[in-house]
This record gives sequence, C-alpha cells and structure tokens, in this order.
Amino acid sequence: MSEKVNVTKIFGQNVFNDTVMRERLPKKIYAALKQTIENEKELDPSIADSVAHAMKEWAIEKGATHYTHWFQPLTGVTAEKHDSFISAPRPDGKVIMEFSGKELIKGEPDASSFPSGGLRATFEARGYTVWDCTSPAFVREDAAGATLCIPTAFCSYKGEALDKKTPLLKSMEAVSREALRIVRLFGNTEAKKVVPSVGPEQEYFLVDKEKYLQRKDLIFAGRTLFGAMPPKGQELDDHYFGSIRERIAAYMKDVNEELWKLGVSSKTQHNEVAPAQHELAPIYAQANVAVDHNQLIMETLKKIADRHGLHCLLHEKPFAGVNGSGKHNNWSLVTDNGVNLLEPGKTPHENIQFLLVLTCILRAVDRHADLLRESAADPGNDHRLGANEAPPAIISVFLGEQLEDVLGQLISTGAATHSKQGGTLNTSVASLPNVAKDATDRNRTSPFAFTGNKFEFRMVGSRDSIAEPNVVLNTIAAEAFCEAADILEKADDFDMAVHDLIKQYAAEHQRIIFNGNGYSEEWVKEAERRGLPNITSMVDAIPALVTKKAVELYERFGIYTKAELESRAEIQYEAYAKQINIEARAMIDIASKHIIPAVIKAVNTVACSLTNVTNACKEADVSVQKELLIETSDYLSETKVALSRLIKATEEAAAISDAEEQAHAYHRNVVPAMEALRTPVDKLEMIVDKAMWPMPSYGDLLFEV
Repeated sequence: MSEKVNVTKIFGQNVFNDTVMRERLPKKIYAALKQTIENEKELDPSIADSVAHAMKEWAIEKGATHYTHWFQPLTGVTAEKHDSFISAPRPDGKVIMEFSGKELIKGEPDASSFPSGGLRATFEARGYTVWDCTSPAFVREDAAGATLCIPTAFCSYKGEALDKKTPLLKSMEAVSREALRIVRLFGNTEAKKVVPSVGPEQEYFLVDKEKYLQRKDLIFAGRTLFGAMPPKGQELDDHYFGSIRERIAAYMKDVNEELWKLGVSSKTQHNEVAPAQHELAPIYAQANVAVDHNQLIMETLKKIADRHGLHCLLHEKPFAGVNGSGKHNNWSLVTDNGVNLLEPGKTPHENIQFLLVLTCILRAVDRHADLLRESAADPGNDHRLGANEAPPAIISVFLGEQLEDVLGQLISTGAATHSKQGGTLNTSVASLPNVAKDATDRNRTSPFAFTGNKFEFRMVGSRDSIAEPNVVLNTIAAEAFCEAADILEKADDFDMAVHDLIKQYAAEHQRIIFNGNGYSEEWVKEAERRGLPNITSMVDAIPALVTKKAVELYERFGIYTKAELESRAEIQYEAYAKQINIEARAMIDIASKHIIPAVIKAVNTVACSLTNVTNACKEADVSVQKELLIETSDYLSETKVALSRLIKATEEAAAISDAEEQAHAYHRNVVPAMEALRTPVDKLEMIVDKAMWPMPSYGDLLFEV
C-alpha cells in the first residue's frame, strides 16, 4: 500500500509564497513587496537585497545550492542558466553563500542563440531576464539537487520582448485597465484591477519507455510517422473515464505530489478518449501564474514518467487514427474584490454589466478570429483541428440556449424580458434524488464555448504554451472594452446608451454565434456563407500576425511593436519548416535503414521457402505464398518510389532561403509526400511477420502500458 499523503502539509512547501514572505521578511519590506505585487507597480530596488537574502536563506534550507532565472523564450519550452550561491573564496580558503538584490532582479543569458526572428543579429549576444515578482519563486528538486527558480521575463538589449511572458504581462495590464473602466461605469469603485483568470486542462499520452526508445519517429518527431491501426482503437469508448491502471495511478500520484509541493493546484485526473491518453487539470490561477504552472505541469509529466519507466507524449497527434491531445484554456475576468465579469447570474437578461461584457467579447472574437486561430497554430495541430475529435479550424462562439435566447430577444424586439431556466432533472429512480439542471447543455465541438462563468478556448495544442492565446484574448477584449467605455463615458443617458450598445454589438456580431455541430459539413458551408474564416493550416494562419489590423491593435495597447510581430511571424514560419523537415528526414531515415531492409528480408524469406518446396507442400500453400510475395513486392516498390519523391521534395524545400516561401513549400510538397510514403508502409506492416517488423506496433504502444 502506498504511503499516505497529507496534501495540506505539502502543498506549496517549495514555494516562496505569501506565507513564507510574511514570516521571513521585515514588516516594511514585506508591505512594500506586497504593494508592488498587488498594485502592479515597479519594484523598488532598495528592497531587493532584503528579499534576495530571505529567498536565499529559505532556498538553502531546502537544500538549494544554485539559483536560476527561469524564463520562456520563443522556443515554446522553458530555459534556465544555473549559478551557485557561492561567492569568491576568502583568504582562508572558505566561501560564503551570497545572493544580491541585483542578481534577483536581473540576469544576463546569451540572447543570440534563442529565436528572435531577425530582431537580433547573431553577433548581438546581450539579453536580460527580469524578475516577475507577481509569480512566486520556487525550489525545484531533481537529479541535480534543489534549485531556486525565479520566474522572469526575457528581453533583448534594446528592449524587444524575446519571450512569451513579457507580452502576456502587458496584455494583462491592458485588459485590467480597460475592464476597470467598464466596472466603474456600473458603480464598482472598490475594485483596483481586473485579473484574467485561467485554468488549462492538459491532455497527454503515456507509453512504455522501452518501446518508445525503439521508435525513432517518436524520439525525433514526437509522433508516429508510420503505424497501422490495431484491431481495437477507441471505438468502444471504454478508456474514457475508465478505471485507472495501477501503473498509471502510481505515476499520477507522484505527479500530483510533485506539483502540489510547487503550489500547482492539480485537481482533476482521468483517462481520456484514446487508449493510453489521460488528462490533468488544475484550479484557476492568475494568467501569468497559470502559464508558469502549465509549463511546470508539462515538465513534471515528462520527468515523473521517466521514473516509472514510461514516456510522456505531448504531441497534438502522436497516433494517426485515434484522438489527439489538446489543452482547453478556460478564461475569465475577475475583479480583485471578487466579481467575475462573466458570471451571468440566475437572470442574465437583467444583468446589464454581464451582457455588455459578453457582447464586447463577441465583438472581439468576431473581429479577430484570425488572431485567435493563429494563437493555436502548431504543426501538430494541423493533424488535429477539424478532425471530428477537436474543434474545427473555424472560430465560432457557443453561448447555449439561454444566452442565445436573451440576445435574440434584444435583437428582435429591442428588450430582453426573461431568461430560460434549467429546471430539474428527474432521474425516475426512487432511490436517486432529483437534481438541479443547468439552463443549457455543453458543446464539445465549439472552439470558443461559454461554460457557465468563463469561456473555454478548446483549440490550443497540448504541448504549446498557453501564453499566446491569452495574450490574444486579453488584448482583443481590452480593445472592445476600450471602445465601449469611450462611448458610454460620454453618454448623457447611460441606461439607454448601454442598452443600445449591447443590442448593436449583438446584432453586428451574431454571425460568430453557433450552437450546433461544429464537426458537420453543413457548418463548414454555413460558416463560409457567414463570411467566417476557415484556416486549416499553420502556414495559412501565420499572416494574421502582421496584418494592418493586428499591428494597429497591438501597438495601440503596447503589447507588441510591428517589428516584434514581424519577428514572431518569421519564427513561426521557421518553426514549421524545421519541424516538417525533421519529420521528413526521420521518415527517410527509418524507411531507408529499417523498414525497407526488414521487408526485403521478409521477401527473401518467403522466396527462399518457395525454392525449397517439397512434394509434401500443398498446392494451396504455395499459391498463398506466391500471392503474399507479389503483394509484398508491390508495396515495397511503391514504398521505394514514394521514398525517392520525399527525398526530392525535402531537398528542394530545404534549399529555399526565404522563411515564408520555405514553409509553404514544406506544407505544399513535403507533407503530401510524407503521407504518400506512409500509405504503403502501413500496408506492409499488416502483412509482414511481426517478428521481422523493425519497431513496436500501435497495439504495443497503446495497450501495453
């Protein structure tokens, strides 16, 4: 039996949180730091030394010997450089442990080797990490020992953002400032800020590590580039919410404990739809903290898997033919005095503030659907979006029957007089109680769904940072709030003006509302009729970053400069091209060195057996062997032709110097060539002796965990 865990005792024990700061900092220093955090003011350098000393002493007690500025460059993963606390040796040969306020606030990693999209020349190496004091420092324990991790932003020598955190923090300030204008109009004078609150649900696959190491495609690309479907997939729906296997349960237990120590409120865990697929969801947190926590979740899922002889796959589509993995980004806006701006109440038709916020968000999503789609653009998501397992690539908003009816009343009659109610669910079983029923159902096919008191953006890829979609959500909402506040603050009759504005926004942007089946072909046609964009690939989504509309939006609120947006587009094109190039080269390598030799060996075995036919062999057996030999040889020939075409397409794409042109070449020519190679290989897997096949099958990976 596993050791019992006292969650309340271990939760946050490795976090330099408010409780620790209150205990260890002088009262004046604590008050000053607390004011900085709560009021989002610039940190006074005079208090930094005291904070650094207390943080160092606490970390050393936890066993830490090193500290690192933990940041999120544009690679999509976190980065860190470790420095020990030791100072220069004293004359007596001993050292003391030091950590200054300057070292806490600022670091200087080499900025030349991180993606910059042309913002920095290769020889321009200086970059700075700057402490984000609103996200608490923590001690991470691993094979290297204990390390003090300080969440930071990362920018260039000239001040350009080279990371995902800096724009996020700017967008949080923007939406807080503009949303505060809205709540002031409705008489809330107590709130000092509005905080974007985020809860990301994380999906992932677990496979046996030994089998993983036998799959070069998983090692190089994170997904299976070849693989025939096993006799059973997910069609019985028996894995979803099913009983968790003991090996996986032990893994989940260790993941939870590790995350709880780091202050990550890991709450929900269950089996997902596909075999070997699972989900973990934390409780909501302030957006930048939620982003940091999600990075920690992904790192922890991978680290703990290794301890259990498992490997965690975070790719959006690790197995063709079964569900891929996403990350549902649940987003809401909450004042610091506890008012959720997306809480409709029991009678939303009477909640004017909610209706204004709601219609502002409809306006924001309709106007900037392309940006929201781009924020979820990823090579892996190209295999997932619109595949009847994830939201379609068309951005729409699900509101549910109740809110759609309220807005319908406003549009058609000019006034909303009632709200549909949920009623009671009668179970019709004497021993079961009747329960209150929600006013509306849920819609799993919607990319942007209202789910009670928040919006759930379901399009984000499982391995992606959630920073980018939240930058978009915060910024487009800030724009809509700003425009509404500009109108309402000047109104002579506020009640009439807000009523008219809600009605106007609802009417102008009702095309974005869709409560039906997002998987249907009818919706694709209807969305086209409505004029909604259907952006099916990453390379077609990237241009949204540099449209005139996007540049004006981001520069207006100080989130990105035009140069920063252009750099991010360049990085996205390069990332796509590099990923597809890796996948294509992996396919070429695996097909050339493993699959074709294995099939030739199998063919030779069958051919040799035919030359040694004895009179005792039945004529039917010989006929079957000949048919098998012909079929295998035909697929082998098809494989070799497809391999040659893939090699040629990859070489041609790799020779292109322009990043955008190259990305399109990979998408247009290399991706189809990869599919053409996979088709005959997967057929060969079904007829070649399993003992001769050079890698574990889907069945081995998905069901033997």
